[in-house]
Amino acid sequence: MTRYVALLRGVNVGTTRLAMADLRRIVTDLGHEDVKTYLQSGNVAFGSTVRDAEKLAAGIERALTDELALTVPVLVRSGRELAAVAGGNPYADREDDPTRLLVAFLATAPGKSTVDALTVPGGENVSFTVTGREVFLHFVDGGYGRSKFTNAYLEKKLGVVATTRNWKSVRALAELTAG
Repeated sequence: MTRYVALLRGVNVGTTRLAMADLRRIVTDLGHEDVKTYLQSGNVAFGSTVRDAEKLAAGIERALTDELALTVPVLVRSGRELAAVAGGNPYADREDDPTRLLVAFLATAPGKSTVDALTVPGGENVSFTVTGREVFLHFVDGGYGRSKFTNAYLEKKLGVVATTRNWKSVRALAELTAG
């Protein structure tokens, strides 16, 4: 049994509303075990014998559409992948405010030329590091809420689906999927 987390994009932060009880039920009904949600923003940890993250994501997406008529991108990471993210933040030693550290999880790794062309919007003091399917973000002078370097900006510039979590959530999700 492998532990995973499914990260749903844009749930309960805009117009897409989803009760976490419904999300837990759907993931459980798909045959996964020890299903736990974290916060109200579409984070669900679970155990599964399925070893294919894309297949897991597609199953959850399909069930959300079939049962609740929601079209929501779902990204899945294993507990091992989340542990690597939680242990690999290049900015963690420079910042003790977890609200200034975020991780954008990407559906696929962007191409090198796309990553090389990625820049911070003018006038903003944001550091970023793209590592595979994650973008580590450090908002030096403020928070994510006032920045133009958003999830939507990353999706547009990198050409991939993304969903962003703050550092506190990343660490909590890594704990939920540990072991």
